[in-house]
Amino acid sequence: MGASGVCVSGATNRPSCSCALPSAYRQPPPETASTSITNTVNGSHQFKITGYSLSKGLGIGKYVASDAFQVGGYSWAIYFYPDGKSPEDNASYVSLFIALASEGTDVRALFELTLMDQSGKERHKVHSHFGRTLEGGPYTLKYRGSMWGYKRFFKRTALETSDYLKDDCLLVHCSVGVVRSHTEGPKVYSISVPPSSIGRHFGELLYGGIATDVRFEVNGEIFSAHKLVLAARSPVFRAQLFGPMRDQNTDCIKVHDVEPPAFKALLHFMYWDTLPDMEEITGSSAKSASTMMAQHLLAAADRYCMDRLRLICESKLCDEVAINTVATTLVLAEQHHCLQLKVVCLKFVALPENLRAVMQTDGFEHLKMSCPCLLTEILSYVAKVSEHSVMVGTCHRAAEYVDGGDASGRRVKQRLQ
Repeated sequence: MGASGVCVSGATNRPSCSCALPSAYRQPPPETASTSITNTVNGSHQFKITGYSLSKGLGIGKYVASDAFQVGGYSWAIYFYPDGKSPEDNASYVSLFIALASEGTDVRALFELTLMDQSGKERHKVHSHFGRTLEGGPYTLKYRGSMWGYKRFFKRTALETSDYLKDDCLLVHCSVGVVRSHTEGPKVYSISVPPSSIGRHFGELLYGGIATDVRFEVNGEIFSAHKLVLAARSPVFRAQLFGPMRDQNTDCIKVHDVEPPAFKALLHFMYWDTLPDMEEITGSSAKSASTMMAQHLLAAADRYCMDRLRLICESKLCDEVAINTVATTLVLAEQHHCLQLKVVCLKFVALPENLRAVMQTDGFEHLKMSCPCLLTEILSYVAKVSEHSVMVGTCHRAAEYVDGGDASGRRVKQRLQ
């Protein structure tokens, strides 16, 4: 008969069950781990308050504010109330607060407000969360305009006879630590990756003179370089060395209107992608020498269409604005279309305490001869400064806040408009 109707007893081809295996053969479940890390992203800002005696009488609840500064992805500002913040104190105290100046919800942070001792004795007045245990943890700022600080930061009569006030100026230092948390899983490797060394390698080609194929004569000095590197870094050099109108004699190309130290610094940047040691290039540690080099290098960078180098020089010159160099820098900013540098220079020149001194410099005579149109712009900025001074003295807008903390006024929230 057919075998298909036979049922074989004891068949063993059913799926096996792991739970039926002896305990010695079972695999334990894998163990995993992760770590929650909470720390602070720290930053600080120094706020100089000049003309303290003129700010008195501004009005209770009215303040002067610092520029906004960035810490931990948020903007912050320091508010100084010369007549105090609260009417009940009757202008007997100055008030000092740090405020969240950007959008944010439940921003947790640590703060430090320091009134600097300007006598050199370093007896600063410090109120700090850093370095101590907080019973309630970091402070939470609910939204833009939330503040932390002190209504009764310092008694006015004591402040005005103290070493904190010098030449009618106060100096406030503020530190902010924004609390951030993230979770890290286990790492199964530990590989240390060194930083990029491509700049050093290219730099060694330049300073070692290895396989150079083009030379430049700059005011009698000879510089050797590599065509491909220069062409890769500058469209002007690319056209000069490889374009249809390229120089036929690349054994020695003459460069005009660039000083040798500036050309040397330009080549350094093209190979290393960093600025050279300015003191070594100029042979001087004077700040004016560094500024002059940055001026020449900005002009060279613009000539060879090296935008990153031009912006680096523009930023450096913004930081180094001074009485004896600002007029020359302003002319340079106008000629090379550096708009931010131009505004910084105009604002500096227009200040009443700077204008007269700047007008007596040789650079200002150069400005009048080369860019007389700038004189009109300077006058416009002087007018704006004068108008702003009048407005501040007569109609300073009050900040409207209500308390959101304890009686000491350490935490304050913005009043809804």
